[in-house]
Amino acid sequence: MTPAEIHGKLKEKFGDAVAFVEDAGEPWVRVKPAALVEVCRWLRDSREFAFDYLMSVGGVDYPERMESVIHLHSTTLNHRIVVKVDAPREKSEVPTVEGVWPAANWHERETYDLLGIVYTGHSDLRRILLPEDWVGFPLRKDYKFPREYRGIPLQ
Repeated sequence: MTPAEIHGKLKEKFGDAVAFVEDAGEPWVRVKPAALVEVCRWLRDSREFAFDYLMSVGGVDYPERMESVIHLHSTTLNHRIVVKVDAPREKSEVPTVEGVWPAANWHERETYDLLGIVYTGHSDLRRILLPEDWVGFPLRKDYKFPREYRGIPLQ
């Protein structure tokens, strides 16, 4: 099934909660945050989609917003889709999909650690790469790299 066909089925079921973007790279579906978990659960459980493999969860920092990006694959039907959801920069919160795909636990923790996107409802959202007392999120474009950490020069 092509991404456009997947979007058509999503549009039938979820209406304006989903939008399709046919990008030069890889087509993707933008989902409103309130519908994210329901859409993802349907993508996983529906026999016509069977997205049983969460390939990755990551994030993108844009000047006006943050974006969480989910790459999905169906191992039985051999098709893929990218799901994106926006969050405001000031309050970067997106619902967790950990309850849909348990592997999202570590992916979301890494995205939180480096970009500061908070996955609401996550079972253990804490830093995974940086120490707990690290200040800020290093992959944000406005991040100011510290000169030292615990007395150790970093620059």
